[in-house]
Amino acid sequence: MGSLSPTHLLIVALVFLLFFGAKRMPDAARGLGRSLRIFKSEMNQMQNEGKADEAAPAPAAPQQQLPSAPAVAPAANLTKPQGDQQQA
Repeated sequence: MGSLSPTHLLIVALVFLLFFGAKRMPDAARGLGRSLRIFKSEMNQMQNEGKADEAAPAPAAPQQQLPSAPAVAPAANLTKPQGDQQQA
């Protein structure tokens, strides 16, 4: 009951043909093939990177110590009084 017979597969193929049409089926198959190729190459790259990381761990980068900034005292109020104020 759980397996697909050749008759079931033929019916599924005919439904796809009706939905997408004969002209779009080759383009869809080509796009699917490209996607699978890209996926496979990406998976191979990830596996190769994982093997390279396990074989030779990267050396730790030396930490740089930045010079500490000097403490700055708040500036005194050096502005002159405005001319609109009268002095006694």
